[in-house]
Amino acid sequence: MNVDAILRGSGPEGSGSLVIDDHASLEAGALESHVARIAGGLLARGVGVGDVVTWQLPNTIDALAIQRACWRIGAVAAPIHARAGRAEVAAMVGQLGPAADLTGADTADVPIGPPTPVAVVDQDGRAAVLFTAGSSGTPKGVVHSRRALAYKASLMVDVHGLTSRDVVLMPAPLAHISGMLNGVLVPGAAGMTTVLMAKWDPERALDLIEEHRVTFMVGPTTFFVAMMDADGFAPSRVESMRVISSGGAGVTPAFVGRATQAFGAHVKRSYGSTEAPTITTTTSRDPYERSRDTDGRAVGKAELRVDEHGELQVRGPELFVGYLDPAPTASAMTADGWFRTGDRATIDAEGWLTVEGRLDNVIIRGGENISAAEVEGVLEEHPLIRHAVAVGVPDDLLGERVCAFVVSDAPFDVDACRAWFEQRGVARFKTPERVVVLDALPLLAAGKPDREALRNMALTRRDG
Repeated sequence: MNVDAILRGSGPEGSGSLVIDDHASLEAGALESHVARIAGGLLARGVGVGDVVTWQLPNTIDALAIQRACWRIGAVAAPIHARAGRAEVAAMVGQLGPAADLTGADTADVPIGPPTPVAVVDQDGRAAVLFTAGSSGTPKGVVHSRRALAYKASLMVDVHGLTSRDVVLMPAPLAHISGMLNGVLVPGAAGMTTVLMAKWDPERALDLIEEHRVTFMVGPTTFFVAMMDADGFAPSRVESMRVISSGGAGVTPAFVGRATQAFGAHVKRSYGSTEAPTITTTTSRDPYERSRDTDGRAVGKAELRVDEHGELQVRGPELFVGYLDPAPTASAMTADGWFRTGDRATIDAEGWLTVEGRLDNVIIRGGENISAAEVEGVLEEHPLIRHAVAVGVPDDLLGERVCAFVVSDAPFDVDACRAWFEQRGVARFKTPERVVVLDALPLLAAGKPDREALRNMALTRRDG
């Protein structure tokens, strides 16, 4: 495995990789030149081996090129979600202390300099920091090494049977592990074409699939359900699709069955996280029932086990190095190197995994992890709100939606909530879509809010 070649996107010899966004397209040679010039611009700003670079861009050629430019010179890529609010961006940049902070720049301000050659760097050095909400309310920086990311990319090319003839459509943010892996690293390793979407639109996605003969797509169920429900959907428009992989809440047997029939592709569930990307999945060689009813089996050298509390633990060469903060790293890892995922799961005698839900209080809305603690913290900063609890309620389209229960000194509704979150600079997808005002929160014997009672209340009450 050539770690540097994979990170640079140097696919198989003779492969004609191509990257397309909403405004332009670059063949492999032109893209390599663009990456080299961005790398030169970063060097001119004083960025060196091991230094962090931050930026906040939608899915564009420049967003992809900055990642590869960082890896070209041995810097650490730290993309920030394009929809993150001001306060969130400031908190993440503050944790990182970047040598170059491009978060206030747009595409036109990407640094450009003389083309720079590829640096010789430690393959086990840091390659990327990606943020995940976790359950603490503070965004956690997840650190990955160059070797781990290259290993995972190379493995997934083999697992999916991808070649330079394949085309991936990537609407998921490149600041997510799924976007970075399946929109940057995997296509580069296979020498395949990448079609980037800066903003999700199901009708536009159908156009792109048809126009570019897209064969491969990874994302939450919301993407695929929206396309199937679109007025312009027709099986003939998606006949090029070969592999569809979806993880997170909402990946039910019913979804897999419907999508398999609609797209005529191998539709499968997969399981992974920012800390441990795509640990399990199925392949086209596995029985259909396994793709429909389970989250697959461990791939490559990954290992799985379930502890006495029913929590899934994993380990393997794709695991993250740790969090920026060593304290949560220590609590997330066992003494013998297993990562505590925080998910309830079962593993059958043949190794097939079925994930049953979260042990903590993370709400997964449309593939986005939302910390209940973070939502509650924002709510309780409001001068009218004395107590708040956020819970996820099931939703057929998004998997879960955020419902907030508040004890307030005055009326407080969804409109007031939306205005408050916007004022606080919090991303729209984290804003509660339902608000219920209570005189008091139900409590457990220990005095903590009874979240299960509130979830049940959300399912039975019609107000809010």
